[in-house]
Amino acid sequence: MNRRQFTTLLGVILVTSAPRVAMRAQEATPTSTQETTIRMTARKYQFEPPIVTVKQGARVKLVITAADHDHGFKLEAYNIDRKLPKGVATPVEFTADKAGTFSFNCSTFCGLGHSKMKGQLVVEAASATGSGSGSNP
Repeated sequence: MNRRQFTTLLGVILVTSAPRVAMRAQEATPTSTQETTIRMTARKYQFEPPIVTVKQGARVKLVITAADHDHGFKLEAYNIDRKLPKGVATPVEFTADKAGTFSFNCSTFCGLGHSKMKGQLVVEAASATGSGSGSNP
């Protein structure tokens, strides 16, 4: 077998076996993580909704709009502290990898009731039953 025939044979082997290798790799890939998008509003001393519920392991996207003036969103358990400019839908994305109930609060001083501007993130354990949807679809 000369060099040209060998190169051709090698090319045929690679081309015919590549789809099988790709199929095996695809079969081994885990299914995508559940994604949850929740729209929220921050306004004078409150978050709406004040309680957000998601499933453990979900990829969470909070889209928070500050309605009246600049606010902030701090979720210490997930090391998140975001500025929320007035009128801008600000995405806050994270993976809810820890089950439990976690407090969040406004991290930008917004007036006399600032310290009362709080809410809760409830991350249901992966084995918990229920619909699995966020509290505000």
